[in-house]
Amino acid sequence: MRSNSPYQAPRRKFGQGASGATDFLRGNATMAALMPTVKRLASLQHDCAAALPAMFQHCDILQFEGGQLVLATPNSAVAAKLKQQLPKLQAELEKRGWQIGGIKLKVQVIRSVAPIVHTHALVLPGKAMAALAELGDALPASPQNQTLIAALRAMVQRHREPQD
Repeated sequence: MRSNSPYQAPRRKFGQGASGATDFLRGNATMAALMPTVKRLASLQHDCAAALPAMFQHCDILQFEGGQLVLATPNSAVAAKLKQQLPKLQAELEKRGWQIGGIKLKVQVIRSVAPIVHTHALVLPGKAMAALAELGDALPASPQNQTLIAALRAMVQRHREPQD
């Protein structure tokens, strides 16, 4: 069954990697128009990383138009360090044939999202709860056992109450 969608890609086997993605982009006229820009920015990203390897590992190119290069940094500390290296970066890129009129930095803080932890309540059988209640009643009421007895009674009470 054929679709009338303008975004049809040639059928490929799963797992062909980057060449499959490139073929997909070339297979569509709209997407193929982006290929020169993508290649240009990837080449510029590679040259920036070669010029400042330690500094540029956390940075990305946001935009490059009219000789103005805009770089994204993850935080202001990296931006401050990179700002000191901009003349070196610009000189190195000009040696490699890039016409850079100026470089701007943008701090783009990426908020880390806390992982979702799925927890489930432990459900003890009635026989186990009865044994814990019996243990709480059987322990001698000494000062050393008071905390344990209170914890056992609280746990038994909590498990006997209906859950909302």
